[in-house]
Amino acid sequence: MKKYIKLLALSSLFVLGACSDDFLDTESSTNKDESNFYKTLDDAYEGLVAVYDVLQREAYGGPLLISEQASDNCFGGYGTADAQTDIEWDRFLYVSNKDMNSDVWKYAYLGIYRANILLENLDKVNWGANTALKTRYEAEARFLRAHFHFTAAKMFGDIIPLDHTVTTSEFLLPRQSAEVTYALIASDLKFAADNLGPENYSQKGNANYGRITKWAAEAYLARTFLFYTDYYKKADLAGVVTKAQATTYINDVVSNSGHGLVADFANLWLAASFANFAGEDNTEMVWAVRFNGSGKGDWNLNEGNRFQVNIAPRGGSIGPYATGWGGATVNAKLYDAYAAGDTRRDATIISYNTEQYKGAPLNFDPQARDQRQYTGYSWKKYCPITNDAGTAIVEANGGNFQIDNYQDYAVIRFADVLLMAAELNLSTNSALAIDDFNKVRDRAFKDTTHRATTLDKGAIMNERRLELALEGQRYFDLIRQGMDVAKGAIDNTVTGTNQFDVTFRSETLGWFPLPQSQVVLSNGTIKQNPGWN
Repeated sequence: MKKYIKLLALSSLFVLGACSDDFLDTESSTNKDESNFYKTLDDAYEGLVAVYDVLQREAYGGPLLISEQASDNCFGGYGTADAQTDIEWDRFLYVSNKDMNSDVWKYAYLGIYRANILLENLDKVNWGANTALKTRYEAEARFLRAHFHFTAAKMFGDIIPLDHTVTTSEFLLPRQSAEVTYALIASDLKFAADNLGPENYSQKGNANYGRITKWAAEAYLARTFLFYTDYYKKADLAGVVTKAQATTYINDVVSNSGHGLVADFANLWLAASFANFAGEDNTEMVWAVRFNGSGKGDWNLNEGNRFQVNIAPRGGSIGPYATGWGGATVNAKLYDAYAAGDTRRDATIISYNTEQYKGAPLNFDPQARDQRQYTGYSWKKYCPITNDAGTAIVEANGGNFQIDNYQDYAVIRFADVLLMAAELNLSTNSALAIDDFNKVRDRAFKDTTHRATTLDKGAIMNERRLELALEGQRYFDLIRQGMDVAKGAIDNTVTGTNQFDVTFRSETLGWFPLPQSQVVLSNGTIKQNPGWN
């Protein structure tokens, strides 16, 4: 979020009340608390800002980085002396840090909490005749609540769904079945899809770019429908959304949203296009988490994209790519999976052994740079860049390369919408499914000679891997197809070394370990996920 909404670094917005004296039945004149807040439209707006704020923290790495390391796209990476946690995410181990997933849990529930606070106080606001604005704020907050629930549920399986702020008597609530959680998710997303207007904010300079739209809600409904029905082998989304409804929603996005594909795939990513970058507010971005570089090295602010430094080249800038920590080195199998002529490969992945810059090879020396699990490949998507003098642009602009990178995180692109539409229409309208699928293929190869004439789910899943590589979708696409499929893709051995050996453990059912601190705090109410004891 940049201009239209200033994301504030608030820890627990206005869940106050402790600062007023209970024995005095008066309002505080100096502090904002529950007795005097949530009255005006500005109060409601600030409450909504606080919910959006969590997105920036959530996107520091979290599910995006963890799931790519766990998938067949990446290894753990980083430096040889760095902590073992990233190796353990890669290898499905749980040894060195029993709270390795605490941030995922913490930010998901922080977002849920803030959404519930706002939703519970909407009726206290003096909306006047502006009831439409109240509905809009409710729809946005409910979408975000659904997003935070889904973030936790796809990582941990059964979680604790919360449609209200908990009281002290509810501190030891147990986890609920997936059906209960996904019924809440579906209800929230459906409300957002049915109550938001037809606006499309992905236009240059639109002050609302980054806010939730009807189209984002419809697309997100399709995403949760596909994950839930595949993984849990269900016919509908927790009894709330049928397949026919999910298909109608996604077809609506395809036909009526005004979103489309950027002509050149490389132009979606700054490090792949530079001067030809389409910009963050391009027509393909159905929903993105916004960042900016305004923090200028202030660690107390949360405006910058703190994820990007994780995957940037380790040991100093190289060519046009700015320095970082070398995390999540890319598996050669992903690079090799792209067919000849597929423009997505070189726009997605840096190839240190074949790329040149200004007529010279990149010459990445993994030993000198202390790179662990060097594969010859790293992320080009989201990689920060340098200026012509070789200085990271973020530093040239007065920022800190660790915390002030500014590229937005694409949560839903229109290409993903097309592939979800192909998947949902496959059994009922194969011609439409093939047409949606081929739009993605045509863009990838810049021709019409690579089109599919027949289509099955396996082809769609493979296309999703190539199109959405390094965007946090691959691992969840694998586990929703079943443990055998996930294991077949993720298991890895390399002759002559064991540093790339990976064994997916089907007994985990694809879920990540819960933070042990939460298990302990639950006093036995929450049990650790299978396979992680």
